Amino acid sequence: MKILISVIRIIVGVLFIFSGLIKANDPTGLSYKMQEFFEVWGLNFLNDYSLAFALIMNAFEIVAGVAILLGWRMKMFSWLLLLLIIFFTFLTGYALFSGKIKTCGCFGDCIPLTAKQSFIKDLILLVLIIIIFIKKDVIRPLFNTATSTLLIALTVVFCVVSQWYVLKHLPVVDCLAYKTENNIIEKMKMPEGALSDSFAIKFKYKKDGKDVVFDSNTFPDDFNDSTYQFVDRIQELIRPGTATAPINDFILYGESGEDTTLAILNQPGYYVMLFTKDANQAEKGWSKNAASVANECLKKKVPFFIVTATVDAARSQLSGVQNVQYLKCDATVIKTAGRVNPTYFVMNQATVKGKYANADYDKVLGQLGGSR
Repeated sequence: MKILISVIRIIVGVLFIFSGLIKANDPTGLSYKMQEFFEVWGLNFLNDYSLAFALIMNAFEIVAGVAILLGWRMKMFSWLLLLLIIFFTFLTGYALFSGKIKTCGCFGDCIPLTAKQSFIKDLILLVLIIIIFIKKDVIRPLFNTATSTLLIALTVVFCVVSQWYVLKHLPVVDCLAYKTENNIIEKMKMPEGALSDSFAIKFKYKKDGKDVVFDSNTFPDDFNDSTYQFVDRIQELIRPGTATAPINDFILYGESGEDTTLAILNQPGYYVMLFTKDANQAEKGWSKNAASVANECLKKKVPFFIVTATVDAARSQLSGVQNVQYLKCDATVIKTAGRVNPTYFVMNQATVKGKYANADYDKVLGQLGGSR
């Protein structure tokens, strides 16, 4: 029995540490996933606290995993882990059975799991943690109290420093579709052999005070009658697709509202795009750094674009800076492409050759010096 308990502890501890480390690599991504749940549940007021929740959650998973491996304060951590896995099982179960959330983000963007896979994983973990909870009194710590406390303290420090670093300098391991060396146009294509979602289109009209719904094959015989008043166009999913393109919503709009996506991505040579979802909320000093990059781009004859959902605000903060072209893009797309506000993309046609946070803007200057 002791051997079985030890094996279970190793499995649970390693899984929690692994899960926490993956999400700690991109806490902003976890905060966005939390916001999905908040929006579905009508708890939008919690969105402003989602990043803090994500940071705490990641740190707790890692610390709890280490504590279980060390056998440190098992009474407390067995309770905490039991409550946590019950909560996780509820979340993944809700995602699976409601269909309102496609993925729960259990392992971040690096190891995407379906809602069903996540739910099964949590059910297995629930059983293992219940066993640990029942047998917690027979588990003995690996080290003395002072050594274990020191190791836990070092783990907490690691969690704080590592998450601060990625929030300032982008994730250490980029698992997004927009990562360096990816070709954005290629990532916008459907996987070979994949089928897209199939929809049925219906039309809703009002006639004689009553709603009438029909599709293109069942128009009423008297449809030309002027008594039919259009109400809505209804799109119903009849067959889910087998896959989606890794990038399926990336659209760049020019200043007159035209779609310039392919024109921008297919231009020859190097260019720089600075992504900021909201220029008013961008990091302090971003405009000064952007001006330096714009000037360097001008010297190198490299186009420089500001990609933002707030064009007017960005233009106002960069007033007087030359060699800047403004492109409008959806804020959700921007925060997916670049986790730090703002994030620089050094591009060669549609390929991402460099990706840097605002704090590392000098690396953009260095890369431009070697671009041709």
